[in-house]
Amino acid sequence: MTDQIQAGVHDQESLPLALWRVACQSGSRAGNLIHSGPENFAIGVAFVAARAKLSAVRFDYVIVGAGSAGCVLANRLSADPARSVCLIEAGPADRSPLIHIPAGVLATLPGRYLNWAYHTVPQPGLMGRRGYQPRGRTLGGSSSINAMIYIRGHRGDYDGWAAMGNPGWSYDEVLPYFRRSEDQQRGADHYHGVGGELSVADLQSPVPASLAFVESAIRHGLRANGDFNGANQEGAGLYQVTQRRGRRCSAAVAFLHPVRLRPNLSVLTGASAERILLDGRRATGVLVAGRAGRQRIEATREVILSAGVFGSPQLLMLSGIGAREELGRHGIALLHELPGVGANLADHVDLSLVYRSSDPSLMGITLRTAVRAIPGYFEWRRRGTGMLTTNFAEAGAFLKTRADLARPDVQLHFVNGMVDDHARRLHYGYGVSCHVAVLRPASRGSVRLNSADPKDAPCIDPNFLASDADVATLLAGVKIAREIMGGAPLDRHRGVEFHAIGQSDEELTDRIRRRADTIYHPVGTCRMGHD
Repeated sequence: MTDQIQAGVHDQESLPLALWRVACQSGSRAGNLIHSGPENFAIGVAFVAARAKLSAVRFDYVIVGAGSAGCVLANRLSADPARSVCLIEAGPADRSPLIHIPAGVLATLPGRYLNWAYHTVPQPGLMGRRGYQPRGRTLGGSSSINAMIYIRGHRGDYDGWAAMGNPGWSYDEVLPYFRRSEDQQRGADHYHGVGGELSVADLQSPVPASLAFVESAIRHGLRANGDFNGANQEGAGLYQVTQRRGRRCSAAVAFLHPVRLRPNLSVLTGASAERILLDGRRATGVLVAGRAGRQRIEATREVILSAGVFGSPQLLMLSGIGAREELGRHGIALLHELPGVGANLADHVDLSLVYRSSDPSLMGITLRTAVRAIPGYFEWRRRGTGMLTTNFAEAGAFLKTRADLARPDVQLHFVNGMVDDHARRLHYGYGVSCHVAVLRPASRGSVRLNSADPKDAPCIDPNFLASDADVATLLAGVKIAREIMGGAPLDRHRGVEFHAIGQSDEELTDRIRRRADTIYHPVGTCRMGHD
């Protein structure tokens, strides 16, 4: 099998373990086991079973998807030693240094390494362009490739859910869970906790330009905000990040790695869920495909989907759960009609303002940056500080585009570097960027199937800028952001703006439709609630 599985076989012996040892010695390429205790051989047995036609492996809980939700669920459910838990992940283990070095996000975002790198269907609101939808494909999911910004929803978001008839979802009711999971570097208070699994820290080495952005935003009239997750979200400041001593603290690092030796927890990587197994209207397990072929992983209590906003609805539809018409288009037998599956997709549409700079303290594609990176790597290894601890999106703001709004409707991300087309379009030199995102878009899209083949990517249609209200909000936010970026504190950090042809509302709107895309926050396709 793999070195990791072989490392898990020590001096305990049993018939299943002996079978597993034979499979290891014979060079089986079935998959990966993410724990090293000799007692943890259930998934090894599963792969032997797949090859030897033995019975399926059975657990109390089977969790599909080891992203932010899946890692937390695996941690919490396996805390009871009487429960057996299997966590299934299609991607590899999170061993790559590009995950753990924060600046490595620049390499994982634009390509297919550790990334599903999905694309949308052509978007009429974006002049027919196909959008880009990166999603993490490794333990930790998107928390292993994102910009590590720690942001909760606005108080009004949660209270709104509760008011719609969802008890338990108000801000005051969810706050204890945030506090329980958090290990806040600044210490505990009413809004923050310490001792939890997820490390939340101030940036180790923010660049001067990020501080200048905050100063410029304050001069523009925004309030200084040192804690976007505290009493008030509105204002400008440096973001806190999910880092621990300058290293990424993904959901896997926080919640999964510390419990990987629990004998009742099995973590399977390199295994793609193809279908939920049903007995009538009850889910009984999952059919997974790995290097050794297909295998049934059975659940005696629950199958839990945490495969993300695209993967979960896709798996439901492949399993015969969804809208009758959609399943019929692909010849999938309807087992449970549920029209909401794949509907209600919402995403933060965003425009990035990109500027050249002559500031050598910034990250850039230059010989000087490359030379700095060598001692920067050793500084990161020794002290967890320096240039490689940047999350790039170091500062930002939440603002209202109209005075009559009850809460901010636009978020800004100030970026240490030129981020053009999701870092897929590279420019030599130094620069800065400012992302402008619509926080509560009115446009709604969908996730459907491209085919009945589980290997095919889902059909993603965010329906960006279908609503005139979204266009108006983004236009207003762009105008405010350009004023902030043009402020005096940024003069020595900001040079010529890219794509800045035209200043009228019509010309800026045209620029938005030609260049806007996601800021990576899709939600809504497995809808909760009673409506």
